[in-house]
Parts: sequence; C-alpha cells; structure tokens
Amino acid sequence: MTMMSRFGALLGLALIAAGPAGAEPLTVENIVALSGAGIGDEAVIAKVKASGTRFDLSADQMIALKQKGVSGAVIAAMLSSGPTAVASPDSPDPGVAHPTGAYLLMSDKMTRMNATVSNQSKTGGIIGYALTAGIASASVKASIQNETSRIQTPDKQPTFYFFFDEANADGRVSSTWTSGNGSAILSPSEFTLVRLMKKGGRREARVGSFNIGGAKAGVMDKDRIPFDFALVRPGVYKVTANSPLTPGEYGFLFSLQAGAGATGAAGARIFDFTVI
Repeated sequence: MTMMSRFGALLGLALIAAGPAGAEPLTVENIVALSGAGIGDEAVIAKVKASGTRFDLSADQMIALKQKGVSGAVIAAMLSSGPTAVASPDSPDPGVAHPTGAYLLMSDKMTRMNATVSNQSKTGGIIGYALTAGIASASVKASIQNETSRIQTPDKQPTFYFFFDEANADGRVSSTWTSGNGSAILSPSEFTLVRLMKKGGRREARVGSFNIGGAKAGVMDKDRIPFDFALVRPGVYKVTANSPLTPGEYGFLFSLQAGAGATGAAGARIFDFTVI
C-alpha cells in the first residue's frame, strides 16, 4: 500500500470514528479500508459491532472481500452484525420483541398481564357431600384476591398474544412461564380459559371435585371456555376465544398437576382480566 493510500485509509478511519453516532452506517468500502489500514481484526470487528450495520453479503461479495484483504473473522462479524432488538412491552406489533408473558391487545397497544397467585383454596358443596355420604360431589376452588381485575377491556372477543422464551432466543428460561412442577411452559395449549365467579370480595375458579367414587383435579370440562391459538412466529402465539365473552371476570389458568387437589389450587396462577 502506498503512503498516499494508507493516509487515505487512516483519514477515512478518523472520519468514521469522529462522526456522530448513527450518522451513517458502515459500508463494505469502509470495511476494506479499515482492514487495509493494518489496525487489526479486533478493532475492525469492534467497529462493525458498534455500528449496528446489517451486512447481507452474497457468496461472491465474501470472496471479493477476502481477495481485498479482509480476514475471515471480520467477514464473519459482518454476517452476524445488525441492530440489537429492543424489547418493547407495549408495541401492538407481535413481530417486535416483547418480554416473555401474556399480553392483551387493547387500544392499539399491548398490555402485559401479570399472573395473580391463588393464596388459598376453598371447598364447596360439603353439606350435600355429607348428607349423601359422599354420593354428591364437593368441589375444590382456587381463590384470588379482589372482585375484579386491573386489566379491563370492552372487547367481547379480545385478542391476546403469548410470548414464550423462544421468541427472544436469548437462551434463558423466564420464571413467567415456569409451571408448578418447575418445567417451562411452551404453548397456550397448557392453559385453560375459565370464568371466575365473584364471591365475598374475591374471585373463584373450580379446579377439582371429589366424591365417594374418587377425586378429579383440574378444571372441569363444562367450566372450560374454548379458545383458539395460532403461531405468529417462533415463540409467539395469537390467542382468541372461540365465541364472544359476556361481561364478567375471566382468566387463563396454568394446567394443574394431576392429583394436586387443594394443594394445587392454593398455588394456582391465573392471568386474569375483566370484560366490561
């Protein structure tokens, strides 16, 4: 490289370094000049990563870069570069990264639904159970605080989005989607949509029953509200009820462990909402 060309490359490097952040992305020509300046792969790779420029290189372009003295390590950094996705909890676009969790689409934004934990279980129908010597069934109910949810919607057939860990592909397991047995929740099929009944300043969901013939754990079939879900992209699902909901209290309940009974009801987590 001649003295003049080396000076030009160094001048280009100085101009890039001195330019305002985000003023102009790096170009392939910039990379060739930086590599030819002899400043080392580590510095060039650091500049590529810091710029956030996305390089969509063809095979021919990669060969041409190699022939112009750009190292394989720098080319690899160019291929993996790009703007860092920023999680946006209220963006209505399911294609945008969101923190893992359940969201209600409302008023052109996503509203994150925090799980309400059932801190007590209750039984119902005990008198009938006792009077019939166990022939009539008694029920087990999960109970959560307050008679209404802080998440309220006028939409009778609201749209929800569930974002699982795969959506962000960061390798972490979020506690948001950890079930009672410690395993990760992977799809909406592991939830049950139920109507919650107001009672004594609380809301209740029937999650089991027992009689002389045995016990059942989980939401009864007649208490389930059918819903559909569709995969939007890896780790992201769109969820809607099959039919309009009447005004009242509702929630997506984690599937309870078989045989958990009252213990499972006391630790149930419900993503609750109100249709007004």
